[in-house]
Amino acid sequence: MSELTIRFAAPEDVGTILGFVRQLADYERLSGEVVATEELLREWIFEKGRAEVLLAEAGGEAVGFALFFHNFSTFLGRAGIYLEDLFIRPDRRGCGYGRALLQRLAQLAVARGCGRLEWSCLDWNRPSIDFYLSLGAQPMEGWTVYRMTGETLRRFGEA
Repeated sequence: MSELTIRFAAPEDVGTILGFVRQLADYERLSGEVVATEELLREWIFEKGRAEVLLAEAGGEAVGFALFFHNFSTFLGRAGIYLEDLFIRPDRRGCGYGRALLQRLAQLAVARGCGRLEWSCLDWNRPSIDFYLSLGAQPMEGWTVYRMTGETLRRFGEA
């Protein structure tokens, strides 16, 4: 592994973040769903503070990112960290960068007094599933994610 640094992203990194989001969407076969822009990311991450981003850099270049935010567990009575996106450039996978980003998130969760670190993974993404299992992460059996977006969300909110 080249010398790795992990740092919090700054507003001037928004182009890099969006680039990683687009690469992740390509990998997940969801490119058509990306409507984020640099302006939206700047507003929601840096101005409104609704998410945080860690950038992994090796040899002076960004090789991956982790975008996360706090959620809350009523059962634990404390916040947790939800990892929305973890992405390492394909040519840099297998070098320990993803593990390093997850370790940094675990450290942040502990330092902030959080009760858990959690994320979702597409069912077909076997390489990522195997990676997460190798770290000791456990799948949440019996849970299904539900979502409302776009017109459905708008109509339901107006009802």
